[in-house]
Amino acid sequence: MTLQEFFSQYPKTALAFSGGVDSAYLLYAAGKYAKEVRAYYVKSEFQPSFELEDAKRLASELGADMKVLDMKVLCVPQVKENPFNRCYYCKKAIFGVIMEEAKSDGFTVLIDGTNASDDAGDRPGMEALKELSVLSPLRQCGLTKSKIRRLSKEAGLFTWDKSAYACLATRIPVNEMITKEKLEATEFAEDYLFSLGFKDFRVRSQEGHAKLQLLQSQLPLLLEHREEILTKLKEYYKTVSLDLEVRG
Repeated sequence: MTLQEFFSQYPKTALAFSGGVDSAYLLYAAGKYAKEVRAYYVKSEFQPSFELEDAKRLASELGADMKVLDMKVLCVPQVKENPFNRCYYCKKAIFGVIMEEAKSDGFTVLIDGTNASDDAGDRPGMEALKELSVLSPLRQCGLTKSKIRRLSKEAGLFTWDKSAYACLATRIPVNEMITKEKLEATEFAEDYLFSLGFKDFRVRSQEGHAKLQLLQSQLPLLLEHREEILTKLKEYYKTVSLDLEVRG
């Protein structure tokens, strides 16, 4: 199946939209092939502000219909408690909100940006999508992340080389309670490192301590800004350390 064939079969769809590489390309394709599509972005404590700005920018550039929904995901006890399958409860809650809104808007089919590279065995959230009958056209059409990036570049989408960015909750270890304060600390720290030129990194948090996971190529940049990074991040963390098992 191609995306054109998919949208001929499902011409009116609601899209769970994150502003990332996959859902961005899916919104573009839906704009070309579907009769009607509406993107739904859920704004919660787990998404940094730049993700919403990227989503708004892309929707504007494509002339797409986008709706922002506010949700307090930490009000879901199983999410806040952060068990190993937290993503299952989070996805079920978020997609439930989207489905309810989409249904009231007249949409009965909900799609998402899961692609053919995503490993279902490593993603508890995909079980929730299956239970809710969410369709994943990129996966159904065999489109991998690398191919989606190539197609996005050909389409002129600014998201084509956007770094993968898992939600803020992934920086907190399993079974450690997630709080708004911890998420805000993570967003502040990562925004600050972005401003210094760091890419494809993570600021992990554990009981108030920060651990930086960086690319080996960016270690010189860390040393160059070491003192100011310590000063800034210690506004939110007790200690700041470097994970010697570098990324990538």
